[in-house]
This record gives sequence, C-alpha cells and structure tokens, in this order.
Amino acid sequence: MEKEKKQILNTAQIRQKIKRIAFEIYEQNHNVDQLIIAGIDDMGLKLSELIKAEVENISDLRCHLVRIDIDKEATSQPLVEYSQLPDLSDFTLIIVDDVLNSGKTMVHAFDPFLRKNVRKIQTAVLVNRSHKRFPIAVDYKGLELATTIQEHIEVQLTDSEFAAYLY
Repeated sequence: MEKEKKQILNTAQIRQKIKRIAFEIYEQNHNVDQLIIAGIDDMGLKLSELIKAEVENISDLRCHLVRIDIDKEATSQPLVEYSQLPDLSDFTLIIVDDVLNSGKTMVHAFDPFLRKNVRKIQTAVLVNRSHKRFPIAVDYKGLELATTIQEHIEVQLTDSEFAAYLY
C-alpha cells in the first residue's frame, strides 16, 4: 500500500523560502566579492540555481554555480565529483541540497572542497528533517520539520510545480 502524500510546501511558500534564504545569504556574506553555490544533483542543484538567481537579483554579489554529483546509495565513501570550479582562491562556498536527512550526503559533499583554498563553507537546505547522524549544522533552511525515520520528504522543482510532500 502506497502512503498518501501530504503537501507541506506549495509554490508560493517555496518561492518565499528561497527569497528569505537568499536575503540571509546576502546578510551573512555581504562583504565577499564572489560566492560559489554548489548544488547536490538533482533537486539540490535546481534549488541552488533558484537561490543563485535570487541572490543576484537582490544584491551585487557575483555567484558561480557548481554541480555536485554523489552516489547517494553507496554504502561506503562515495565518489564525489563536481563540475568546473571557477579559478578562485580564499572563496566562500555554500553547499545546497533539497532535504537534509541524516547529514551523510552533505558530509560527503564537503570532501573535494576541503582540498581547495576555502575561506568558509556554509550549508543551505529547503527542508531540514532533524534526523542528523552526522555533525552537520544547517546555516540556511526553509523549513525545519520533525519527522519519523519511516517518513520521507519529496521535493519537486519543475517548470510547472514547486512543492514538497511528506509521505
């Protein structure tokens, strides 16, 4: 039997949360020249594109988008790859994902960037489930939601619909 999906965020709410996250990012990083916003493929990347557009809309910060590819099903240290990193040093990085479950994916996403000259690493998620098994602090979040381990959250960011569902 398939569980019924309950919508927890609609398009207007998600747009508002993205705007608020963008303002928070600008407030915390107004003194940097450039940001690298790295989205974890697939929905984290889409969310990072939306955040990048909003940060650039409300500020004069230059943002570079980087795609992070991680095998989320790997049982041990997964291979983490990312698209071309701009030739910057001493940069600020914001790693973005749609949902923070245990924190494992986010921890692995840090790995390749720790070998670079990063000034500061921050994290942003649309939904933080509060089931951390790894020591990840979320700097920017749209929604904090206490769920059971058996529950799941699905985020849709398509051209026709922005929504988040609990099931």
